[in-house]
Amino acid sequence: MLLLGAAYLPIILLIYLMSKKDSLPASQALPLCAVVAYLVVLVVFDREVDLVHASILSGMLMAWTPILIIAGAIFLFQCMEVAGALDIMRHWLNHISSNPIAQLMIVAWAFSFLIEGASGFGTPAAIAAPILVSLGFPPLRAAICCLILNSIPVTFGAVGSPIWFGLSMVDLNPLQLTDVAWKSALINSVAAPFVVIAALAFVVEHKKQLWQNLGFIILSTLSCTVPYLILSGVSVEFPSLIGGLIGLVLTLILAKFGIGLRQERLPIHSSAAISPMLLLKASFPLWGTVLLLVLTRIPEIGLKALLQLTEPAWQFNLGYLGSFSISASLVLSLEHIFNTPVSWRHSLLYVPSIVPFLVIGVATLKWFKQGSLSAVVSHTSNSMQKPLIALMGALVFVNMMMLGGEQSAVTQIGQHLALISGNNWGFFAPFLGALGSFFSGSATISNLTFAGIQQSIASDLELNLSTVLAMQSVGAAMGNMTCINNIVAVASVLALQNKEGYILKRTIIVMVLYGVIAGLMGLILD
Repeated sequence: MLLLGAAYLPIILLIYLMSKKDSLPASQALPLCAVVAYLVVLVVFDREVDLVHASILSGMLMAWTPILIIAGAIFLFQCMEVAGALDIMRHWLNHISSNPIAQLMIVAWAFSFLIEGASGFGTPAAIAAPILVSLGFPPLRAAICCLILNSIPVTFGAVGSPIWFGLSMVDLNPLQLTDVAWKSALINSVAAPFVVIAALAFVVEHKKQLWQNLGFIILSTLSCTVPYLILSGVSVEFPSLIGGLIGLVLTLILAKFGIGLRQERLPIHSSAAISPMLLLKASFPLWGTVLLLVLTRIPEIGLKALLQLTEPAWQFNLGYLGSFSISASLVLSLEHIFNTPVSWRHSLLYVPSIVPFLVIGVATLKWFKQGSLSAVVSHTSNSMQKPLIALMGALVFVNMMMLGGEQSAVTQIGQHLALISGNNWGFFAPFLGALGSFFSGSATISNLTFAGIQQSIASDLELNLSTVLAMQSVGAAMGNMTCINNIVAVASVLALQNKEGYILKRTIIVMVLYGVIAGLMGLILD
């Protein structure tokens, strides 16, 4: 009982600090909870000192992945702002439809769906939210909406990594894997309309707008989820990527012709329509980013393997600190940290930061021939001060909670939740997946961490394995909206101060709704 209570302590403290009336900002709450988690694993769990300290250093190094992604997203959108591209895109979207529901569905739903299919890493919300703000949506509401909607496509995000890699620790034949993928997509597709409406409800000023435009909302939602569901039966790599692309095209067509949208008398604008060439130029930061992400994510193209070469080109012995190496593809590695098995690796050119954000941002400034690169760099660096501290604390906290494998604090919590739910696990399985994403910030890591536990529970309770693993995958996706890393990322890109707790309290409501729908679907499918 002592171990179990100690396992729960850091997470309960974190939730309390970030959700109480005068909540602490993430830059204070996360480092504080990381210290508490450190004391728990060191004193209560009695972990080896060098192993604990190696995990702390590993966590601080791992934090540079989200830090560089956020910095890259801020850099790209500041380049768009100073170059004038955002103004042109804003004008074009208003020309397609000035209806706020249409704009939200185009940017926060369909476009984010496509980005998630190509990249993952929390980039969709970080890209979509600034576009919404440029259209006049309140930053805080835009952040909440984008975080909630970056959930349905996550099951097959980053070209299907949460499925084909995340479930690789479970021995599944191709037929079983396809069954898991299809059930996951089916559950997500059923939940999607409810999740979308809930997300929009946080943004629109008058709730009646939802019902007045319900036809468009449902059609736009189905534009992504129908191809997503169909593709899940034949491939685990492309449901979100191709589903998002089809959905974006169909949503733009629906918006352009006002299908399902409430017709309103709008003032006639005297401004001229955007020419195709000007639109192509202004949208370059977006389509250029998507293009580079796709080219570097699809294995058959060959760039993915090239950017992830791990064979050391240069190697340095840092003594007690470990062995540091750099590959020809700029994959940085630090192995045997403090003479322990703990290691760290960062693919500098593969993680979406330098490529595509920095490359496309600089190219945008060059193409438009306006805006100062040094001013953009200065703005980016000033915006990253608090997120850097918050994310360092977050990743150390995660490493402390996951230290010990099957005996870790996270695993103890997962096993306890399974024990108290008993034969009702078929309903509660998604929440374990969500817990993994909340901690790690990754659906893939959640699946890697908990798929084995889910398999064991399914066997003990004689539940259908593919259904339980589908619930795990869905839960890992729905937990994305409450993940601290993603919340900090979006808040940082939008320059929101001390709003992480406010955002978390609202996204968690939708996550619970999502989980209830997923749980009921799981009971039906079992």
